[in-house]
Amino acid sequence: MILRNVNTISLGFQMMLSMTRPMIPLYASSLGANTWDIGLLTAAYSFFPLMLAIYAGRLADHAGDRLPVASGIIGSMIGLVLPFCFPSMWALFVSQFIVGISQVFIQVSLQNVLGNAATQENRDYYFSMFSMTVALGGVFGPVAAGYLADHFSFATVFLTSVFMGLLPLILCPWIPVIIRPNQQDRAEHEGSSFTLLKIPVLRKALASSALVLYSRDTFVAYFPLLAMHLHISATAIGWIITIQSMMMVTVRFFLSRLTVRFGRNRILLASILTAGLAFLLVPFAGRVYVLCLLSALMGLGLGCGQPLSMTTTYNASPKSRTGEVLGLRLAANRLSQLIAPLFFGLLGSSAGLISVFYVSGAFLIGGAFLTKSRDEETITANGSTVSTGKT
Repeated sequence: MILRNVNTISLGFQMMLSMTRPMIPLYASSLGANTWDIGLLTAAYSFFPLMLAIYAGRLADHAGDRLPVASGIIGSMIGLVLPFCFPSMWALFVSQFIVGISQVFIQVSLQNVLGNAATQENRDYYFSMFSMTVALGGVFGPVAAGYLADHFSFATVFLTSVFMGLLPLILCPWIPVIIRPNQQDRAEHEGSSFTLLKIPVLRKALASSALVLYSRDTFVAYFPLLAMHLHISATAIGWIITIQSMMMVTVRFFLSRLTVRFGRNRILLASILTAGLAFLLVPFAGRVYVLCLLSALMGLGLGCGQPLSMTTTYNASPKSRTGEVLGLRLAANRLSQLIAPLFFGLLGSSAGLISVFYVSGAFLIGGAFLTKSRDEETITANGSTVSTGKT
């Protein structure tokens, strides 16, 4: 019951995001924005969440998860209606600030709910299903947004996304409120959130998660611009991004079985390398069907990183600070999402849009080896690890 409600809330919210985020660079471009402006706009989504993610996790530990989720959905609806009411660059910036803040409270709390509800044995399954639902939201959103943008307007996309938030908001009262009362356990693990980075497995999980997420956002932000230069319609752009999400759904459906058979580290390394190779090949693809194929490969690769890092992060957390550690993970994600658009926006402005894909692919491939573990590790709920052999 908890898994179903959380996934339904997540699906509705991800529909809101996936409808609007691929259209933001196109909307901004239609308002006269250049590559650097779009980099700033993409970074705006991650600026405040970088500072608030750990606080959002602590709030979930102290006040429960229901209030942050409900507040986040309402905030997202307010943020997304602004570009409809005020079709301007300032409205897009304010919108992304508000939606970014709202998203961090929703994501941390929903992940914390599932982590609390799951057992050590089925936590991989719970997070895989959650991540599959997130990806499923990305299947329908870009296609619907592309159709609305081609036949109506970009502003209409944002208005429609607001109505998508009604069902998640209605389901919020069914989120369980779990408050961590064990002060003795908290005292044993108290300290700065960054002291948690002393846990080696947690550091690798955060790095892998940040690597995967920035790559996904880079593609969503800059691929529509590349496709527009190739005279590809907004509807086709939506379909290409949707295919990536469909592959993410597919691979997450089989992920728990794949990790049992091949091990977490092997699956993670292979998936990031696949995504990196697809990134490198995007500039060579001039036809829609080739871009669809590369997008599918990218989805298969990027689809593994998030659920694996979520499980690893939760299992490595002190029991009284699970929300806080999930917030730390999200802060690492937002740091990468803040730096990457600025860097790639500057790179795209100076060296050309195609260079974004070359450099991003190289980062993915290099990062895959840097985050590779020599040992396959089983992580217990208190943060200790037991090596189970070389990978």
